[in-house]
Amino acid sequence: MQITRQADYAVRAVLHLARNGDQRTPTSSIAEDQKIPPSFLAKIISQLSIAGLLHTSRGARGGVTLAREPKDITLLEVIEAIDGPIQLNECVGESSACTFDENCPLRPVWCEAQEELVNRLRGTNFASMKTKAA
Repeated sequence: MQITRQADYAVRAVLHLARNGDQRTPTSSIAEDQKIPPSFLAKIISQLSIAGLLHTSRGARGGVTLAREPKDITLLEVIEAIDGPIQLNECVGESSACTFDENCPLRPVWCEAQEELVNRLRGTNFASMKTKAA
């Protein structure tokens, strides 16, 4: 399992903004510093804005800021805003998707692994990451 490049870029963009504090940041600065193609970043910024994670403004004094404090934005929120809900296997979301039904020895493993991953991502906020080495 691997998150998409788009989700990785989204995480990097939000972390960049968390490190900038309340300062409005031009998307060109984020793109340059994080090595994200500008056109790709524009799409990501739009999705994060729709998800309520970012505020955007246009014009000479325009730019992007976090919509909430870094401590109130989790890694899970950013990834799911881009990639949708995390699901290690289709049977985790719906047990009827498994052809083995209740006799499948793998479903409990998938469910437990997903729960651990989701809890880890939900428990990691951008305030905790912004002070770590860039």
